[in-house]
Amino acid sequence: MYKNYFKIAIAVLKRRKFFTFISLFGISLTLTTLIVLAAFMEAMISPNYPDVNRSRELFIKSLKLESLKGDYSMSGSVSFYFINDFVAKMKTPEKIAIHSYRNTTNAYPNDRKLELDLMYIDVNFWEIYQFKFLEGKPFNEEELKNAAQVAVISKSMSNQYFGEDVSAIGKYLEVNNEKYKVIGVVKTVPSTVTYVHSDVYLPYTLAKSGMKGTSLMGNYLVTLLAKSAADLPAIQAEYQQLLKKVPHNEKGQDILTGYADNYLDSFTRNNFGVVQGSGTDRLYLLIGIIVFLFLLLPTINLMNINVSRIMERSSEIGVRKAFGASSRTLVGQFLVENMILTVLGSIIGLLLSVVVIQVLNSSGVIANMDMQINFRVLCYSMLACLVFGLMSGVYPAWRMSKLNVVTALKANN
Repeated sequence: MYKNYFKIAIAVLKRRKFFTFISLFGISLTLTTLIVLAAFMEAMISPNYPDVNRSRELFIKSLKLESLKGDYSMSGSVSFYFINDFVAKMKTPEKIAIHSYRNTTNAYPNDRKLELDLMYIDVNFWEIYQFKFLEGKPFNEEELKNAAQVAVISKSMSNQYFGEDVSAIGKYLEVNNEKYKVIGVVKTVPSTVTYVHSDVYLPYTLAKSGMKGTSLMGNYLVTLLAKSAADLPAIQAEYQQLLKKVPHNEKGQDILTGYADNYLDSFTRNNFGVVQGSGTDRLYLLIGIIVFLFLLLPTINLMNINVSRIMERSSEIGVRKAFGASSRTLVGQFLVENMILTVLGSIIGLLLSVVVIQVLNSSGVIANMDMQINFRVLCYSMLACLVFGLMSGVYPAWRMSKLNVVTALKANN
């Protein structure tokens, strides 16, 4: 039966070439966009080099101070004082890494302007994140303690500053009128790995500001590494107990709140302005709405095209009904035909997606981006393909099943 449906579907697609082209164009363009977006989201939230321990990581990004009366509120990134005097004393994490947010600045090698990102870090940063050292080594505890003027740079920065195929080890990098001896070159981190990507990594003891004072707000964040994923709730509980012991006795600063979040929660909490709970549910809801709205327009267009195709085939439908074909059989036939059309469009969309992703990866629109179509992205795409095919096929199939035999036979007369 399905073999006959397939033959009929191919015959119909060949007979109405213009409708077939319009349908395949709409389906493939829609699927291409969805696959590229899914690959981008995958690159943003999935573990990627060098952040491969994400399932065991928690992040402390911000604190919030507010008054009991609700007339005062202040929030911001955590300070070095808060990390060094409180977070660093936590017992349950296996390792704790301190790192600043990256700052964008300029360098001027050979009288040309070069924009670069700079990040201050500690030694544990090298142990939690699995960098691939192409040359040299990371700085050690003694160099950190002595504020040694040393730097680890990315391969892309090495190529831009010193030239390609030139060893940077032992050479000096000048940034903001300070010279740093390059002791290591690492494989460049994609900018989609937001907490780790930088061009230059320096010991945090070289930071010019943010190291003194007792303010709880600053420009740092913390990565907590658990021994196993099962330890994450215990770390989060210890952090909440720690917050109760942090002094904040300024007038109006009655309540101190903060969270040790996994990567996705830390990403969504601030972006969605969520205080209680994470913003992950809102992110999924937003993605669902966007995908639904994006699919809605091409679905309606394909639905209208399908209805037109059905009206043109009314005499065929009338004859089949007159010879005993049931509405269920006709609906099944049309849905199969529509799914075949959707699958063909999806294959074209998948091939186009590969091309678009390769172009985007090599374009430099997002530095060192490494989008890929992996198994999960492929599954999302197939699910979207299935939903698209059903959404655009159910209503025309229902219309077809309701055609009156006499009216259908008269339609082409």
